[in-house]
Amino acid sequence: MQVLIALTVGLILWIVAWAFGLKSFDAFMVTIALVLVATAARIAGPFVRRQLGR
Repeated sequence: MQVLIALTVGLILWIVAWAFGLKSFDAFMVTIALVLVATAARIAGPFVRRQLGR
């Protein structure tokens, strides 16, 4: 679910940034970064919880 929310927020930011005159590829890189961070957090979450003893 976090990845879907990150994708939605990223696409909204992409449209807003593009409307303000940023190049579309540069604005889309923000979306890519958000999705990659959300995916990494989802993958690493169980490992971190196990290391912390929860």
